[in-house]
Order: sequence, then structure tokens, then C-alpha cells
Amino acid sequence: MRWRVPRTWRVLLAVARGVVFPVARLRVTGDVPAQLRGGPVILAVNHIGPFDPIAITAACRVIRLAPRLMATGGLFRAPVVGGVMRAAGHIRINRRQADVAAAVDDVTEALAAGSHVLGYPEGRITLDPGMWPERGKTGMARVALATGVPVVAVAQWGAHEVAAWGGFGPTVRALCRALVRRPVVRVHFGAAVDLSGIEPGVPGAAQRATDRIIDAITAELRPLRADEPRLPRYIDPVRPLSVQRRHRPSS
Repeated sequence: MRWRVPRTWRVLLAVARGVVFPVARLRVTGDVPAQLRGGPVILAVNHIGPFDPIAITAACRVIRLAPRLMATGGLFRAPVVGGVMRAAGHIRINRRQADVAAAVDDVTEALAAGSHVLGYPEGRITLDPGMWPERGKTGMARVALATGVPVVAVAQWGAHEVAAWGGFGPTVRALCRALVRRPVVRVHFGAAVDLSGIEPGVPGAAQRATDRIIDAITAELRPLRADEPRLPRYIDPVRPLSVQRRHRPSS
């Protein structure tokens, strides 16, 4: 049966647009091609901060897409929020738990129903000092290779200036600053990722596909931060840094 967008999710898409307006100036460029809108598609997005899911949701509203989000299991366990996530039709990803592999089946079923699905191939907010995409997890690539569903690279920049990494105090201070400054938040819907020549089931195939997805997101991100090529102008003082998962472009 073909999936229909729940009313709850349609309402939340509109709400996200209203939430973004007071704290940021949203600029959305690119689009998902018409030939991909009618069928299943995977949107692969870079993850730069706790506010960017709201920014991405608002951007999807602008281009009139209603993708199902691949979201951490913690949100589904939270009071009220969990019920809303389920009512909106989003997909639970239990990271670092024994049943995390079940999410691959859930995403595959969602795509089989014709859904658009949006997720973060990095699997976490990037800890790269330059805030470039990190080395990705292979789950999204494995689904794409198994189903043949196209992956569209989506890049975003600026949402990291709206909310801090964690803690009530830093978050409130960041939001107050954003209310005054209204930083520009850019979201760009780019091209479909070329996964041709990668055969499912061949050892290393999922990692090669993942590297191509991260490469594509990085390429779409560069123009959004052309004046911040190495380090971002705004650095969240409470965000931890790590180079352990630094992505190296595939050859």
C-alpha cells in the first residue's frame, strides 16, 4: 500500500517554517527533480547542529516535500515527542543497540511504499573541527544499493549558529543571540549521487557507496560556505571536537 503523508506531519512542516522565521533567514536552493518526486527517494543530509533538523524540515516545506525522517530512538522514547514522531510516520533508528539493523528493514519497507526518506549518513552531529561532513555509517548506502532507490545529496549551513551543542544555559544564550542576529541558514538540494559501478554484496561495496554519498554532500556544501573554507566563523564553544572520523575523499 502506498504511504500517505499523515496530517500530523503536514502540520509540523508548516510549524517548522514558523519556528525558523524568528531566529534565522532561511535560503533554500535547488530542488528534487520531477522524475524523482513521484517515487521513492533518499535524501542524504549533513548534520551540523541540534537545530538543523528543524531547518531541514522547514526547507522541505518550501519545496513541498514531506520526507519521513530517520531519527534517533531517543526521540521516540521521549514523552509527547515520541507519540508525535510515530504519528508523523518517522522511522526509528536505535543507534548503538542490538536491534539497530532492524532499521534497515524499516527504511526498505518505507521506500517500497513510495516514501521519500531523509537521513544523516554521518549518524551524528559532525565533530570535525572545520564542521565538514565526517566519515559516514553504511546503513543508508546498504539500503540504496539493495533497493536501487536514488540518493539525493542535500547540504546545509548556518543552523549551527541558532542552537548550542547541549545544556539549557548555552542553548538559551544561542537562541537569544539568534533572535537578534537572525543568521542566514542555507539549504541546498543537489544532484542524485552516482552509485553506478558499485555492486551490492561485493565486499566493501557499502563503504564505497557511503564515501560517494559523503563526497557528494561535501561538494554541495562548499558553495554554501565559500567564505568559510576551513573553519566556520561561528564556533560553538561547548561543541566537542574530534578528527577520529574525518572523511577522506574517495578517489
